[in-house]
Amino acid sequence: MSFKVGIGEDSHPFDETDIGKPCILGGVQIATGAPLQGNSDADVVLHALCNAISGVSGKPIIGEYTDTLCREKGIVDSRFYVEETLHTLQDYRLIHVSVSIECQVPKLAPHMENMRVSIADLVGLRADDVGITATTGEGLTAFGQGKGVHATVIVTAEKNS
Repeated sequence: MSFKVGIGEDSHPFDETDIGKPCILGGVQIATGAPLQGNSDADVVLHALCNAISGVSGKPIIGEYTDTLCREKGIVDSRFYVEETLHTLQDYRLIHVSVSIECQVPKLAPHMENMRVSIADLVGLRADDVGITATTGEGLTAFGQGKGVHATVIVTAEKNS
């Protein structure tokens, strides 16, 4: 097979008790009232990216492996998890990343270009090979009601020649 597509999702609620922790999405620190709750930096975009890459390689990273990295080694930067997941691709390379984020807050429009560049740099693509959209979902879910952030990521990978 010369192409594969992977899909990944992740979501985290806001952590109203840890205001000192930053909110990070797509590897970019976003000024907001509350960070996302999680053992790591809780970057739902990069966690969904890891899950999408795992959908191509068939080797999950998010879960037991990243929990061990957090608890035993103190590695909480989700960029490290993406790098680990990229190693599972073996004979494939990413050629496109599509990100969809659902939340009421924070407002993402001012940060989307920085997120595109951050993700592109992380996975070795050009920024125009990374697409990001955002929605409030018209307030129909907890994410659209301002209780957290949800991300869905689809990646396209091509077999190396």
